[in-house]
Amino acid sequence: MTKNQIIIFDTTLRDGEQSPGASMSLEEKIKIAHAFQDLGVDVMEAGFPAASQGDFEAVTEISKILKTTTPCGLARALKNDLEKCAESLKHAKNFRIHTFVSTSDLHIKHKLQKTREEVLDLIKFSVEFAKKHTDDVEWSPEDATRTDPDYLCKTVELAIKCGAKTINIPDTVGYALPNDYERIIKDLFNRVPNIDKVVVSTHTHNDLGLGVANALAGISAGARQVECTINGIGERAGNAALEEIVMALKTRNDLMPFSTNINTKKISACSKLVSSVTGFPIQYNKAIVGKNAFAHESGIHQDGMLKNSKTYEIMTPESVGVKKSSLVMGKHSGRHAFKEKLVSLGYPDFSEERIDVAFKKFKDLADKKKHVFDEDIAVLIDDDFMKDNNIIKLISLDVSAGTKGQKATLELDVSGKVSKTQQSGDGPVDSIFKCIKEIFPHDVNLQLYQVHAVTEGTDAQATVSVRIEEKGKISVGQAADTDTLVASAKAYINALNKLILKRKRTAPTDDEYSAAV
Repeated sequence: MTKNQIIIFDTTLRDGEQSPGASMSLEEKIKIAHAFQDLGVDVMEAGFPAASQGDFEAVTEISKILKTTTPCGLARALKNDLEKCAESLKHAKNFRIHTFVSTSDLHIKHKLQKTREEVLDLIKFSVEFAKKHTDDVEWSPEDATRTDPDYLCKTVELAIKCGAKTINIPDTVGYALPNDYERIIKDLFNRVPNIDKVVVSTHTHNDLGLGVANALAGISAGARQVECTINGIGERAGNAALEEIVMALKTRNDLMPFSTNINTKKISACSKLVSSVTGFPIQYNKAIVGKNAFAHESGIHQDGMLKNSKTYEIMTPESVGVKKSSLVMGKHSGRHAFKEKLVSLGYPDFSEERIDVAFKKFKDLADKKKHVFDEDIAVLIDDDFMKDNNIIKLISLDVSAGTKGQKATLELDVSGKVSKTQQSGDGPVDSIFKCIKEIFPHDVNLQLYQVHAVTEGTDAQATVSVRIEEKGKISVGQAADTDTLVASAKAYINALNKLILKRKRTAPTDDEYSAAV
């Protein structure tokens, strides 16, 4: 380890699981452990073995599978805790025991109901007992940031003297401000005589939204380990987020010349895995891993992004495992982004006049919808184009239905050729769709058939929506008529015509397109 190497100590499986509702099964923890090892986590706090049999088993099983990541268990300054911790980790070639005791007067008086001297005895006992089982002992003064500075220095000096190799300084309740936390770390380096024998670590909670800021302040002051969690999950408002700390160090290496062993391209996948396992959704505007982290809707931003992505992105989406930035189409989007979207959707040859017309329609739609999807834009373009360019046109339809069966007689014009057929089916709509398939053979999945009455009464106009899918291509058709069955036929034909257009836009050659239709 170099002096500029930052050890990443992940506590997602311990502190992260303490988030209300975030409990994980053994199988889920093992899956996460594998993913985090691949991510490049240096130390993994796999659980609190004395807390429950489930935690004990999880730490035991995880300690068996980790090879390049050091497994760690948490223990209070109690003999039973320390024994269970050591027992659960014994399968690992190398492991760490992390033990702690409260040091703030508030905790000593009301939580522990002990004296400062009794706490010093607990520190000596716990660190020395853990040292009998492993040379890798970490000690934490719980509620360090609200601890009397003189007493904090005394406890840290004692823990190091008893054999601790890592001293972690927890901002247990997220109380500190960055300059405050930096002062505490610097104070320890200046006043504790044996501090050079250990790695100083940060553990910062996010109650004031300063978890990551405090962790970075700690690194600036000399800390070389950070305790963190994926997505920042943890007690109350959570912990400092691993992905934010790592990417801050990577992006601002000019001001913070430190490195980690994290493979940042795997961050997004690990984030999604933890979200899936815990059921905790990732907020859209979450830094690094949020849905909107690399999304742009403002026309000004989109224009800048299209000219040079560095105008509005300080890191590439690929660097954290996201495929690419997205230009979100909405009411704030500009003409430049809309034009690029048309090209990406397969409309490369539009005149400037036609783009202006389509852009106005898009803006009108965007005022009504929060998010305009690619399919919405395709519908705007295709509906306008297809008025005079439909491959399939309905000529006539007759349907008979009743207790004696259902039958449809349909006449279509396909590329100028008129054909007629009659089919029976499981209901009048099924009969109609079978007729269409007979005249124009195709193989699609019908994903949606929906009828909506526009007005009241028996003479109400019906709007029918049809969604079909062919090899990943989705096409949506709509039609309205006072006759629901006529509307159904028109909607299905509308969807097919749009699908034909999509085939044409993605087909390599005109010959292949002709063969398809």
